[in-house]
Amino acid sequence: MKRIPLLRGCPQGGGGKKMIAEKDNHLLYNKNLQPFANENRKQMTKAEACLWKYALRAKQMGYTFNRQRPVLNYIADFMCKELKLIIEVDGYSHLIEDVIENDIVRQHRLENAGFKVIRFKDEEVLKDIKRVREIIQITIDELIK
Repeated sequence: MKRIPLLRGCPQGGGGKKMIAEKDNHLLYNKNLQPFANENRKQMTKAEACLWKYALRAKQMGYTFNRQRPVLNYIADFMCKELKLIIEVDGYSHLIEDVIENDIVRQHRLENAGFKVIRFKDEEVLKDIKRVREIIQITIDELIK
């Protein structure tokens, strides 16, 4: 299944100013990535489809999640705007050294912008969706405290 490549890098704003996700800036929504996000939505991986179907769609966790949400210079697999929670599902390509380094930078920039990021491997989602749901619920409970 062909995936639209994610853009590397993420400007922190003009003059080194830190960008924080807030309602007035649409949680740093990047409309330039919308065509890529739309294509990714049509080509979800098996693990992404499983997580969507059995955990995130239709407010199953009590909150609305969006699929393939453009934020900063990235496309988040899943995002709950209300909680500023991003969920990433990592396939085999995330075992490559360059991709691992990019994931670290990406997560750091998203967290610096005010998001909580949690990651799951494909096999975690496909083999133990119950545990994945539990981890997501624990994270939600921590965020609403």
